[in-house]
Amino acid sequence: MNKLIECKYSSYKMEKFSKDTLKQKLEQGHHIFGTCITANTPVWPELVSGAGLDFVFLDTEHIPIDRSELSKMCHTYKAYGLTPIVRIPKPDKYRASQVVDDGAVGVIVPYIEHTEQIKELIGAVKYRPLKGEKLDDILDGKMKPSAELQNYLDNFNQGKLCIANIESIPAVEKLDEILSIEGLDAVFIGPHDLSINMGIPEQYDHPDFIETVKTIIQKARKYTLGVGIHFSLAPQRQIDWIKEGVNIVIHSSDMALFSQRLREDMKLIKKSAGAEVSENLSSGATTV
Repeated sequence: MNKLIECKYSSYKMEKFSKDTLKQKLEQGHHIFGTCITANTPVWPELVSGAGLDFVFLDTEHIPIDRSELSKMCHTYKAYGLTPIVRIPKPDKYRASQVVDDGAVGVIVPYIEHTEQIKELIGAVKYRPLKGEKLDDILDGKMKPSAELQNYLDNFNQGKLCIANIESIPAVEKLDEILSIEGLDAVFIGPHDLSINMGIPEQYDHPDFIETVKTIIQKARKYTLGVGIHFSLAPQRQIDWIKEGVNIVIHSSDMALFSQRLREDMKLIKKSAGAEVSENLSSGATTV
């Protein structure tokens, strides 16, 4: 092989992906770390894989990604040893099952407020390919699958994660009902939508917001579930919430990190050149 080509290919340090790793870490109470990926570019997975992450958060609720793009992203990140966790646009059991077929290992469902939504998520992700009345009866506790069927389903859906987005007061009020459903693995707090639902938009230091987030964390841990929160601002918010019990850390996004770093770098460069620097530039930060 040409030495230049051989050198280029040897720089790619792909890891063997294990579909059990992330679930095992959560069950053992470990912290897991990830970031939101918005860009579908060929070089991104290699760059991201060097950041010491456990997973990538692919958000199809707010980012225009079609099924073909999503599948390529999921399988590429898995090739680099990173677990793809996908948020679907709305509570939809058919879409939840589709993204798992596309390569997702974890599925996040946004704006969960009812126990039936959780049951449907669990059925779509952990009981594939079973559907229809038989699945409904199993989820409702009216019947149990045979040992042979249960063994098949467990193997078929090994390592899959069901995660509920908690981002409204109605959801907080029903937390005990939602979190007690067997098969749920974690909750994901959406600070932006939660603050808006509370009537205190983006006031993340408001005492009521802080108290509500603490309640979600404490109840999730009571039910031995993982709990995560996503911020695109400085790392200190993540550090503070880890101290409160968060163990799924979703820090920022490729878009926000690029924007923030570019803005700061350009300020320094302009100042060194004696150029005018605006202090009112948008931070480019987003929180979902």
